[in-house]
Amino acid sequence: MSEPHPAGPPPPADERAAGRPLTVAGALALPVLAAGQPTVVTGESQLDRPVRWVHVTELTDPASFLKGGELVLTTGMPLPDEPARIRRYVDELADVGAAALVIELVRRYHRPPEALVAACRTRDLPLITLSQDVNFLDVTQVVHTLVLGDQTDAMRRTQRIHEAFTALTLRGADPEDVVRAAAEMSGHTVVLENLVHQALICEPSGATVEDALTGWERRSRATPPGDQAEVRGPESWLVAPVEFKGERWGRVVMLPTRHGRPFGPEQVTVLERTAMTLTIARLVHTTTWERRAHRNALRDIAEQRHRSPDELRSRAAALGLPTEDCRFLAVLVDIGPDEDGAESEARLAEDLTAAGIPALTGTLPLGRIGSLLALRASRSPWRQTVERLARTVLDLHPDAVVSVGCEVTDLRHAARSFREAARVAEAVLPTSPKLPGSPERSFHELSDVGLRQLLYALREDTRVQDYAERRLGRLADHDARHHTDLLATLRHYLEAAGNKTTAARRDDLSRQTLYQRLQTIERLLGCDLESGDRRTELHVALMVFDILRPR
Repeated sequence: MSEPHPAGPPPPADERAAGRPLTVAGALALPVLAAGQPTVVTGESQLDRPVRWVHVTELTDPASFLKGGELVLTTGMPLPDEPARIRRYVDELADVGAAALVIELVRRYHRPPEALVAACRTRDLPLITLSQDVNFLDVTQVVHTLVLGDQTDAMRRTQRIHEAFTALTLRGADPEDVVRAAAEMSGHTVVLENLVHQALICEPSGATVEDALTGWERRSRATPPGDQAEVRGPESWLVAPVEFKGERWGRVVMLPTRHGRPFGPEQVTVLERTAMTLTIARLVHTTTWERRAHRNALRDIAEQRHRSPDELRSRAAALGLPTEDCRFLAVLVDIGPDEDGAESEARLAEDLTAAGIPALTGTLPLGRIGSLLALRASRSPWRQTVERLARTVLDLHPDAVVSVGCEVTDLRHAARSFREAARVAEAVLPTSPKLPGSPERSFHELSDVGLRQLLYALREDTRVQDYAERRLGRLADHDARHHTDLLATLRHYLEAAGNKTTAARRDDLSRQTLYQRLQTIERLLGCDLESGDRRTELHVALMVFDILRPR
């Protein structure tokens, strides 16, 4: 016979506070039983069994009075002597589902019979011995008080769960709010996925996003679906289906904790109500949850709102975006503040899917539509893809502006591509959504940003405005007071690179009149127009004037 083990330490204090049911280990840690110096002889791995009641018996067939989950207490007096009858005694307890057998080694036995130990070990039934006298009535009273209190508390907690999810339903909560509430109430990480095993929402609890989502599709496909909230798959996920218009749409998943504690009735209730609330919410919200997930992920990528590169990659991969051996490219679409971008967003996503290009597409701040393209090295150059997307947008919104950022080879640098695309978008002149001299191209990139475009992007900077005013303000004031057009003469002169003959022809003036006007301009501005530096300064200032005060 192997050596028995003293009963282990009491369960963590938070276990009782968290509302988990009383277990065999928890009962042994109670002072009323600990005083008997309990020793675990068999069934050490089964001490987490819940205790639903205490049954004190001196009968040879106590199983007929049990319903399962009982902590059976006995002095050992009624135990038969024959090994076969002892085995039948243990088999009946195990078959009915008794939580454990506790025998007091004071009156009849001073060590448990070997036949009893062997039978309990065979059925993996916890056998606990007490070397000191214990008042079984006190044990019954204490344990029953705890069990009944647990049941009352469990009913209250279940009621609070129902009330919380009912409130979420009544206020039309977003799916993110529902999943977050589920994680908070259960203490487990909760994930919402669609039918193609894309993780749309992940709310971690006691773990990180990358822990939860790494290899998500592979792990999810290994976990078969179920028709109700139940534990399934090799990782023992608690899963429940989510429906849409009577059809299975996806499922909500509750992941085990790192400690591997089994899911209790409260976690099952939380997941059932989560699935029900999400099913109702799916009917209420007009935007598909895939689009919401793409939009949220895209904003977090563009604004670098992630805790680590691993979290970024695992979250993107869980949405179906490749993260290895790819080039990433940001595309921004400005359709104007008064336009509805929902149709354009959907069309862009559809075109990318039809072209077989993995991407995240969604609406970004400032009303822009953004796409992050994951391009394989073997595919055609990205310009063909962006050109096709741009023409799709322009068919819907002829005045839209499409801009692209730089290619990056690491997803963590995708924010840089978005920043560059935003700088390009800010520099596109409103009078030329199509690129001058390049009518065949419908998008803009950084190489298209020249001096005029740069000044346009900086037009609200007071330093740029002050510069233009200091250089040309007196000339503009003179034109306003005297109804002259010296600014136009200066423009023609500068555009002719200082060639007076060409400038006179453009201004439809005689050379003598042009000379007189240039002398007046030099006098008003206090500069020499023959100086190349001065002409450059004035040309830049004139560009700013034209941008701020379009002709």
